[in-house]
Amino acid sequence: MAITSDAQFHVLAVDDSLIDRMLIERLLKTSSFHVTAVDSATKALKFLGLVEDDLRTFDTPSVASKFHQDIEVNLIITDYCMPGMTGYDLLRKIKESKSLKDIPVVIMSSENVPSRINRCLEEGAEEFFLKPVQQSDVNKLKPHLLK
Repeated sequence: MAITSDAQFHVLAVDDSLIDRMLIERLLKTSSFHVTAVDSATKALKFLGLVEDDLRTFDTPSVASKFHQDIEVNLIITDYCMPGMTGYDLLRKIKESKSLKDIPVVIMSSENVPSRINRCLEEGAEEFFLKPVQQSDVNKLKPHLLK
């Protein structure tokens, strides 16, 4: 029996590289995830309803409950190195938001920098994947979605 779209986990994929975005999107869809892909951390925040201008007022109950009715994102996977706002900055904004802080965040990077990896994990990232992301990495996501 096929998984219905209602039962699919929704992953927000954030990467400024079109090729990397297409790769992660294909890997996630192969694992039956519903994927929304955006090319910047700013677009990810807008998609989540957490826009720069609204950061102070976002955590009011009416806006937060509206978010959960309109879009349910079960996981965010983001590139670390992006122009404007890094994946680390995105992680911090998500973890600082009352309504988004429980969404698991996974950081990916083509650079293996232990201090960067540790900093992301200390700030609340669930995983840190080295690019290119593999199917075995995607398989590690399921336990985080079931929390």
